[in-house]
Amino acid sequence: MSILSIPIIILCLFIVISLFFIVKQQTAVIIERFGKFQSIRHSGLQIKIPLVDRIAGRLSLKIQQLDVIIETKTLDDVFVRLKVSVQYMVIKDKVYDAFYKLDYPHEQITSYVFDVVRAEVPKMKLDDVFVKKDDIALAVKAELNDAMLDYGFDIIKTLVTDIDPDPQVKQAMNRINASEREKIAAQFEGDAARILIVEKAKAEAESKRLQGQGIADQRREIARGLEESVEVLNKVGINSQEASALIVVTQHYDTLQAIGGETNTNLILLPNSPQAGSNMLNDMVASFTASNQIGEAMKNTNKKKEE
Repeated sequence: MSILSIPIIILCLFIVISLFFIVKQQTAVIIERFGKFQSIRHSGLQIKIPLVDRIAGRLSLKIQQLDVIIETKTLDDVFVRLKVSVQYMVIKDKVYDAFYKLDYPHEQITSYVFDVVRAEVPKMKLDDVFVKKDDIALAVKAELNDAMLDYGFDIIKTLVTDIDPDPQVKQAMNRINASEREKIAAQFEGDAARILIVEKAKAEAESKRLQGQGIADQRREIARGLEESVEVLNKVGINSQEASALIVVTQHYDTLQAIGGETNTNLILLPNSPQAGSNMLNDMVASFTASNQIGEAMKNTNKKKEE
Protein backbone atom coordinates (compact mmCIF):
# COMPACT_ATOMS: atom_id res chain seq x y z
CA MET A 1 0.00 0.00 0.00
CA SER A 2 1.44 3.31 -1.07
CA ILE A 3 1.62 6.43 1.00
CA LEU A 4 -0.82 8.25 -1.33
CA SER A 5 -3.55 5.67 -0.79
CA ILE A 6 -3.80 6.39 2.96
CA PRO A 7 -5.31 9.91 2.58
CA ILE A 8 -7.73 8.55 0.01
CA ILE A 9 -8.90 5.85 2.38
CA ILE A 10 -9.34 8.38 5.19
CA LEU A 11 -11.32 10.66 2.89
CA CYS A 12 -13.56 7.80 1.86
CA LEU A 13 -14.20 6.86 5.49
CA PHE A 14 -15.05 10.47 6.31
CA ILE A 15 -17.47 10.64 3.39
CA VAL A 16 -19.16 7.39 4.41
CA ILE A 17 -19.45 8.53 8.04
CA SER A 18 -20.83 11.92 6.97
CA LEU A 19 -23.34 10.23 4.69
CA PHE A 20 -25.44 8.76 7.50
CA PHE A 21 -26.88 10.32 10.62
CA ILE A 22 -29.44 9.30 13.25
CA VAL A 23 -32.43 11.33 14.40
CA LYS A 24 -33.80 10.51 17.85
CA GLN A 25 -37.46 9.94 18.65
CA GLN A 26 -39.58 13.12 19.07
CA THR A 27 -36.88 15.19 17.34
CA ALA A 28 -36.84 17.05 14.03
CA VAL A 29 -33.60 17.81 12.12
CA ILE A 30 -33.35 20.67 9.65
CA ILE A 31 -31.10 19.99 6.63
CA GLU A 32 -29.61 22.85 4.59
CA ARG A 33 -27.81 22.60 1.27
CA PHE A 34 -25.26 25.34 0.65
CA GLY A 35 -26.98 27.46 3.30
CA LYS A 36 -30.48 27.01 1.87
CA PHE A 37 -33.27 24.99 3.48
CA GLN A 38 -33.41 21.52 1.99
CA SER A 39 -35.60 19.26 4.11
CA ILE A 40 -36.83 18.21 7.55
CA ARG A 41 -35.91 14.75 8.79
CA HIS A 42 -37.62 12.82 11.59
CA SER A 43 -36.63 9.87 13.77
CA GLY A 44 -34.59 7.04 12.30
CA LEU A 45 -31.49 6.52 10.15
CA GLN A 46 -31.17 9.33 7.58
CA ILE A 47 -28.87 10.15 4.65
CA LYS A 48 -27.40 13.44 3.52
CA ILE A 49 -24.85 14.41 0.89
CA PRO A 50 -21.48 14.91 2.54
CA LEU A 51 -19.85 18.32 2.11
CA VAL A 52 -23.05 19.56 0.44
CA ASP A 53 -25.77 19.04 3.01
CA ARG A 54 -25.39 19.99 6.62
CA ILE A 55 -27.49 19.69 9.80
CA ALA A 56 -28.62 23.26 10.52
CA GLY A 57 -30.35 22.45 13.77
CA ARG A 58 -32.41 20.07 15.87
CA LEU A 59 -35.79 20.81 17.44
CA SER A 60 -37.38 18.76 20.18
CA LEU A 61 -41.02 17.85 19.58
CA LYS A 62 -41.59 17.01 23.26
CA ILE A 63 -43.67 19.15 25.59
CA GLN A 64 -41.40 21.70 27.24
CA GLN A 65 -41.94 23.99 30.22
CA LEU A 66 -40.83 27.55 30.75
CA ASP A 67 -41.13 29.17 34.20
CA VAL A 68 -41.58 32.94 34.13
CA ILE A 69 -41.40 35.07 37.30
CA ILE A 70 -43.14 38.45 37.12
CA GLU A 71 -43.32 41.21 39.72
CA THR A 72 -46.29 43.54 39.45
CA LYS A 73 -48.70 45.62 41.56
CA THR A 74 -52.31 44.86 42.44
CA LEU A 75 -55.29 47.22 42.50
CA ASP A 76 -54.82 47.82 46.25
CA ASP A 77 -51.15 48.83 45.71
CA VAL A 78 -49.55 45.58 46.90
CA PHE A 79 -46.44 44.35 45.11
CA VAL A 80 -46.64 40.65 44.32
CA ARG A 81 -44.41 38.13 42.53
CA LEU A 82 -46.11 35.52 40.35
CA LYS A 83 -44.59 32.40 38.90
CA VAL A 84 -46.26 31.37 35.63
CA SER A 85 -45.39 27.98 34.13
CA VAL A 86 -45.96 27.72 30.37
CA GLN A 87 -46.09 24.25 28.79
CA TYR A 88 -45.56 24.35 25.03
CA MET A 89 -44.36 22.22 22.11
CA VAL A 90 -43.28 22.59 18.50
CA ILE A 91 -46.03 21.66 16.04
CA LYS A 92 -44.75 18.79 13.91
CA ASP A 93 -46.09 20.26 10.67
CA LYS A 94 -44.61 23.70 11.44
CA VAL A 95 -41.01 22.85 12.25
CA TYR A 96 -39.86 25.18 9.47
CA ASP A 97 -41.67 28.16 11.03
CA ALA A 98 -40.45 27.31 14.54
CA PHE A 99 -36.82 27.17 13.37
CA TYR A 100 -36.62 30.02 10.87
CA LYS A 101 -39.20 32.55 12.06
CA LEU A 102 -38.15 32.75 15.71
CA ASP A 103 -34.63 32.81 17.06
CA TYR A 104 -35.38 32.89 20.79
CA PRO A 105 -38.78 31.33 21.60
CA HIS A 106 -38.19 31.51 25.36
CA GLU A 107 -37.72 35.27 25.27
CA GLN A 108 -40.75 35.71 23.04
CA ILE A 109 -42.98 33.65 25.34
CA THR A 110 -41.63 35.49 28.38
CA SER A 111 -42.47 38.86 26.81
CA TYR A 112 -46.08 37.84 26.16
CA VAL A 113 -46.46 36.45 29.69
CA PHE A 114 -45.16 39.72 31.18
CA ASP A 115 -47.52 41.74 28.98
CA VAL A 116 -50.65 39.74 29.90
CA VAL A 117 -49.94 39.42 33.63
CA ARG A 118 -49.11 43.10 34.03
CA ALA A 119 -52.34 43.94 32.23
CA GLU A 120 -54.57 41.63 34.28
CA VAL A 121 -53.22 41.72 37.85
CA PRO A 122 -53.40 45.53 38.34
CA LYS A 123 -57.19 45.19 37.81
CA MET A 124 -57.52 42.91 40.86
CA LYS A 125 -57.09 43.24 44.59
CA LEU A 126 -54.62 40.95 46.32
CA ASP A 127 -57.29 38.54 47.58
CA ASP A 128 -58.78 38.34 44.09
CA VAL A 129 -55.39 37.42 42.63
CA PHE A 130 -55.39 34.26 44.78
CA VAL A 131 -59.01 33.47 43.94
CA LYS A 132 -58.79 34.21 40.20
CA LYS A 133 -55.36 32.80 39.43
CA ASP A 134 -56.96 30.38 36.96
CA ASP A 135 -58.48 33.33 35.09
CA ILE A 136 -55.00 34.87 34.82
CA ALA A 137 -53.62 31.58 33.49
CA LEU A 138 -56.39 31.32 30.87
CA ALA A 139 -55.77 34.90 29.74
CA VAL A 140 -52.04 34.14 29.31
CA LYS A 141 -52.81 30.96 27.37
CA ALA A 142 -55.25 32.71 25.03
CA GLU A 143 -52.77 35.50 24.27
CA LEU A 144 -49.86 33.11 23.74
CA ASN A 145 -51.87 30.80 21.48
CA ASP A 146 -52.80 33.66 19.18
CA ALA A 147 -49.23 34.94 19.02
CA MET A 148 -47.12 31.77 18.97
CA LEU A 149 -49.24 29.71 16.58
CA ASP A 150 -47.82 31.65 13.65
CA TYR A 151 -44.32 30.72 14.80
CA GLY A 152 -45.07 26.99 14.90
CA PHE A 153 -45.56 26.65 18.67
CA ASP A 154 -48.59 25.22 20.41
CA ILE A 155 -49.30 26.37 23.99
CA ILE A 156 -50.52 23.30 25.86
CA LYS A 157 -51.24 24.80 29.26
CA THR A 158 -50.37 27.77 31.46
CA LEU A 159 -50.38 27.60 35.25
CA VAL A 160 -49.95 30.25 37.95
CA THR A 161 -47.91 28.07 40.30
CA ASP A 162 -46.90 30.63 42.93
CA ILE A 163 -48.17 33.95 44.28
CA ASP A 164 -45.78 35.64 46.67
CA PRO A 165 -46.80 39.05 48.11
CA ASP A 166 -44.39 41.51 49.66
CA PRO A 167 -42.96 40.12 52.98
CA GLN A 168 -44.54 42.90 55.08
CA VAL A 169 -47.93 42.29 53.48
CA LYS A 170 -47.54 38.56 54.07
CA GLN A 171 -46.82 39.14 57.76
CA ALA A 172 -49.87 41.41 58.04
CA MET A 173 -52.04 38.76 56.36
CA ASN A 174 -50.73 36.13 58.77
CA ARG A 175 -51.57 38.38 61.73
CA ILE A 176 -55.08 38.95 60.38
CA ASN A 177 -55.61 35.22 59.92
CA ALA A 178 -54.28 34.51 63.42
CA SER A 179 -56.59 37.15 64.90
CA GLU A 180 -59.59 35.71 63.06
CA ARG A 181 -58.77 32.21 64.30
CA GLU A 182 -58.35 33.46 67.88
CA LYS A 183 -61.70 35.25 67.61
CA ILE A 184 -63.41 32.07 66.40
CA ALA A 185 -61.71 30.03 69.13
CA ALA A 186 -62.90 32.53 71.78
CA GLN A 187 -66.44 32.31 70.44
CA PHE A 188 -66.38 28.51 70.61
CA GLU A 189 -64.94 28.62 74.13
CA GLY A 190 -67.65 31.10 75.20
CA ASP A 191 -70.37 28.91 73.69
CA ALA A 192 -68.95 25.86 75.47
CA ALA A 193 -68.78 27.71 78.81
CA ARG A 194 -72.36 28.96 78.37
CA ILE A 195 -73.58 25.44 77.60
CA LEU A 196 -71.81 24.12 80.71
CA ILE A 197 -73.43 26.82 82.88
CA VAL A 198 -76.88 26.10 81.45
CA GLU A 199 -76.51 22.35 81.85
CA LYS A 200 -75.20 22.77 85.39
CA ALA A 201 -78.16 24.99 86.26
CA LYS A 202 -80.55 22.44 84.79
CA ALA A 203 -78.89 19.68 86.80
CA GLU A 204 -79.10 21.71 90.02
CA ALA A 205 -82.76 22.53 89.37
CA GLU A 206 -83.52 18.86 88.77
CA SER A 207 -81.60 17.96 91.94
CA LYS A 208 -83.59 20.52 93.97
CA ARG A 209 -86.83 19.25 92.51
CA LEU A 210 -86.01 15.65 93.37
CA GLN A 211 -84.78 16.70 96.83
CA GLY A 212 -88.01 18.59 97.51
CA GLN A 213 -90.04 15.67 96.26
CA GLY A 214 -88.07 13.38 98.58
CA ILE A 215 -88.64 15.66 101.58
CA ALA A 216 -92.37 15.90 100.77
CA ASP A 217 -92.61 12.10 100.53
CA GLN A 218 -90.68 11.78 103.81
CA ARG A 219 -92.97 14.20 105.62
CA ARG A 220 -96.01 12.50 104.14
CA GLU A 221 -94.87 9.15 105.51
CA ILE A 222 -94.06 10.71 108.91
CA ALA A 223 -97.53 12.21 109.06
CA ARG A 224 -99.07 8.87 108.11
CA GLY A 225 -97.02 7.16 110.83
CA LEU A 226 -98.08 9.74 113.43
CA GLU A 227 -101.70 9.34 112.43
CA GLU A 228 -101.47 5.59 112.89
CA SER A 229 -99.72 6.03 116.26
CA VAL A 230 -102.45 8.39 117.53
CA GLU A 231 -105.14 5.93 116.45
CA VAL A 232 -103.40 3.12 118.36
CA LEU A 233 -103.12 5.27 121.54
CA ASN A 234 -106.73 6.36 121.24
CA LYS A 235 -107.77 2.73 121.33
CA VAL A 236 -106.15 2.32 124.81
CA GLY A 237 -107.86 5.41 126.25
CA ILE A 238 -105.32 8.14 125.54
CA ASN A 239 -106.79 11.18 123.86
CA SER A 240 -105.24 12.86 120.83
CA GLN A 241 -103.49 15.65 122.79
CA GLU A 242 -101.86 13.27 125.21
CA ALA A 243 -100.94 10.96 122.38
CA SER A 244 -99.26 13.81 120.45
CA ALA A 245 -97.31 14.85 123.54
CA LEU A 246 -96.27 11.26 124.16
CA ILE A 247 -95.07 10.85 120.55
CA VAL A 248 -93.01 14.04 120.75
CA VAL A 249 -91.35 12.91 123.99
CA THR A 250 -90.69 9.49 122.53
CA GLN A 251 -89.00 11.05 119.45
CA HIS A 252 -86.97 13.25 121.83
CA TYR A 253 -85.56 10.22 123.61
CA ASP A 254 -85.00 8.37 120.33
CA THR A 255 -82.97 11.33 119.13
CA LEU A 256 -80.90 11.35 122.32
CA GLN A 257 -80.25 7.65 121.91
CA ALA A 258 -79.15 8.12 118.26
CA ILE A 259 -76.78 10.93 119.27
CA GLY A 260 -75.32 8.79 122.04
CA GLY A 261 -74.59 6.02 119.59
CA GLU A 262 -72.41 8.32 117.45
CA THR A 263 -68.79 8.52 118.64
CA ASN A 264 -67.58 11.32 116.34
CA THR A 265 -70.43 13.82 116.60
CA ASN A 266 -70.41 17.37 117.96
CA LEU A 267 -74.21 17.71 117.87
CA ILE A 268 -75.87 18.71 121.18
CA LEU A 269 -79.65 18.57 121.62
CA LEU A 270 -81.09 21.22 123.99
CA PRO A 271 -82.62 20.76 126.54
CA ASN A 272 -80.84 17.51 127.44
CA SER A 273 -81.24 17.19 131.21
CA PRO A 274 -82.78 13.97 132.67
CA GLN A 275 -86.05 15.75 133.60
CA ALA A 276 -86.27 17.46 130.17
CA GLY A 277 -88.57 14.80 128.77
CA SER A 278 -90.94 14.99 131.76
CA ASN A 279 -91.00 18.78 131.67
CA MET A 280 -91.64 18.72 127.93
CA LEU A 281 -94.55 16.31 128.37
CA ASN A 282 -96.11 18.40 131.19
CA ASP A 283 -95.69 21.63 129.25
CA MET A 284 -97.28 20.18 126.13
CA VAL A 285 -100.26 18.74 128.08
CA ALA A 286 -100.72 22.09 129.87
CA SER A 287 -100.57 24.01 126.61
CA PHE A 288 -103.09 21.72 124.99
CA THR A 289 -105.43 22.13 128.02
CA ALA A 290 -105.09 25.89 128.00
CA SER A 291 -105.69 25.96 124.28
CA ASN A 292 -108.91 23.97 124.68
CA GLN A 293 -110.11 26.24 127.48
CA ILE A 294 -109.48 29.36 125.43
CA GLY A 295 -111.29 27.79 122.53
CA GLU A 296 -114.36 26.97 124.65
CA ALA A 297 -114.44 30.48 126.12
CA MET A 298 -114.37 32.04 122.67
CA LYS A 299 -117.23 29.82 121.53
CA ASN A 300 -119.38 30.83 124.54
CA THR A 301 -118.68 34.50 123.93
CA ASN A 302 -119.69 34.23 120.30
CA LYS A 303 -122.95 32.49 121.21
CA LYS A 304 -123.90 35.23 123.70
CA LYS A 305 -123.25 37.88 121.07
CA GLU A 306 -125.48 36.13 118.60
CA GLU A 307 -128.33 35.86 121.17
